[in-house]
Amino acid sequence: ACLVGGMATSGMITDWLRELFGTPEHTELLAGAEASGPGARGLLMLPYFAGERTPVADPHARGVIAGLTVEHTRGDLYRAALEATAFGVRHNVEAMRAAGADIRRVVAVGGGTRGGLWTRIVSAVTGLEQEVRTVTLGASYGAAFLAASAVGGPLIDEWNPVRERVVPDPQLRSDYDELYALYLRLYPATRDISHELAARQRG
Repeated sequence: ACLVGGMATSGMITDWLRELFGTPEHTELLAGAEASGPGARGLLMLPYFAGERTPVADPHARGVIAGLTVEHTRGDLYRAALEATAFGVRHNVEAMRAAGADIRRVVAVGGGTRGGLWTRIVSAVTGLEQEVRTVTLGASYGAAFLAASAVGGPLIDEWNPVRERVVPDPQLRSDYDELYALYLRLYPATRDISHELAARQRG
């Protein structure tokens, strides 16, 4: 059996925010998010900016930014986006476990591995250790590895060794457990309004 879970947006949200902020360097945005701290100074984001796939399966879901005030900075918004995607990953992990999956190994790939903050947040939120490999390209590199394996190529640890292991921070885990409980309430609390707004967007 094969269980597949996927979020509709993750890096798309950070790219969208970067565009809104005038395309500053990613390092600048990550520094602001780091300074913001866990919980983004009271911001909570629902990352359904293009609907959502698993586990809610709702194409008419919409993004929500709760708790926003004029005191918040772009660093807070960026931090909230990183945390929102981490909460989405945890939601998927819990759904897979409920379906009988035994998740023991997580490999982080893509642009989210740059800078280290996003992977630290994901590990803290999920409680899972992550492997970051030397080459962090995702699907294309994985497909190439599978093709090579089929014809007797090297093992993945020889071809693309682990560069870093990201271990969950237990203190952050405790903080994020409280925020995750709020995150789970945000979608059902806003679903009907989001659906009405989605209908208006469709005309």
